[in-house]
Amino acid sequence: MAGAADPKSVKVNVTTGAGMDIEWTDGHSSHYSFPLLRDACPCALCDDERSKTGRQPGEPPRTKPGELPMFKPAAKPVSTEGVGKYAIRFKWNDGHELGIYSWQFLRMFARARSAGRCEQRRWDKVILCANSEYFRNIFLGNFRLERQEY
Repeated sequence: MAGAADPKSVKVNVTTGAGMDIEWTDGHSSHYSFPLLRDACPCALCDDERSKTGRQPGEPPRTKPGELPMFKPAAKPVSTEGVGKYAIRFKWNDGHELGIYSWQFLRMFARARSAGRCEQRRWDKVILCANSEYFRNIFLGNFRLERQEY
């Protein structure tokens, strides 16, 4: 029997830049914008950078005080590939390609966004329940070694 974290179909809209759409075996559908996925990269390098700057997963990098904003193309994958039967990996237009986005990670991320029992914040036009214990556990469970308060 397929688990809830198993995708029924995955559409990565690289050409249009519209993001990734997943239909899960339990009937739920999820949409992930590319900038959100890039800013939530689960690799150790990105996790370390977020912990040093106090950013939450999915939150874009902050401009340093006094720094002028520079043009930066929107995050978009150059290519994608499956990782076994459990994940997907993106090669981003900024050259980064270390993050492995497991189906479990993506499904838990979708559940946190749709949970109605928490305070909501808007990040990249997608509502995330960033202040809920449920959302924190996504990044504490298998993806973080230390507990950080958001």
